[in-house]
Amino acid sequence: MSRFFKRFFDVLVAAVALLILTPLLLPVMLALRLTGEGEVFYRQKRIGFQNDTFNILKFATMLKNSPNMGTGSLTVRGDPRVTPLGHGLRATKVNELPQLINVLVGDMSFVGPRPQMQIDFDVYPQHVRERIYEVRPGVTGIGSIVFRDEERLLSREGIEPREFYTEKIAPYKGELEMWYLEHQSLWLDAQLMMLTVHAVLRPESDAVYRRFPDLPARPEWMD
Repeated sequence: MSRFFKRFFDVLVAAVALLILTPLLLPVMLALRLTGEGEVFYRQKRIGFQNDTFNILKFATMLKNSPNMGTGSLTVRGDPRVTPLGHGLRATKVNELPQLINVLVGDMSFVGPRPQMQIDFDVYPQHVRERIYEVRPGVTGIGSIVFRDEERLLSREGIEPREFYTEKIAPYKGELEMWYLEHQSLWLDAQLMMLTVHAVLRPESDAVYRRFPDLPARPEWMD
């Protein structure tokens, strides 16, 4: 029954949000058309519900050929592939708003494990790959909140971003998503949505660990 209510909530809120946000979305779309490479939307294949693929939708904030440039699927601080307008859209998370359409059509939910590109999905531990998308992937979720500043971690001196992601970030992020699967509920989703807003406003906060003290222990390399 909770899955029914979760889907009902997703459709209702996504539809209302798209209507309310139209005055914001239209100017952003126009600005993107007139700047950078003139691309408004960015579509990319991601792993989704029951490990099927779908096209995630975002506002275009990076060069069109960015997956084949630099650090590939990973974005670091000061990444030269990000357009000038894209920096602001990414900092405010406005670039994620087109995913409301993904939610509306059923590709995604508001809360769930973040959908990954195949290259990043493949480096999850096997037990995570087998279970992580038993639920629809989310616009936000426990992994998204904890790793809200993943670019900072990948930009540290003396590390190779792909190797660091594979050996450090992916295993811990996978355990966070397993925690979500074990504890999922409508009440948990509501808390994670509120914590997402808090994380955008105060990215340095550790409120998520104080709210959920039973989360997998925070690794020292995240400090």
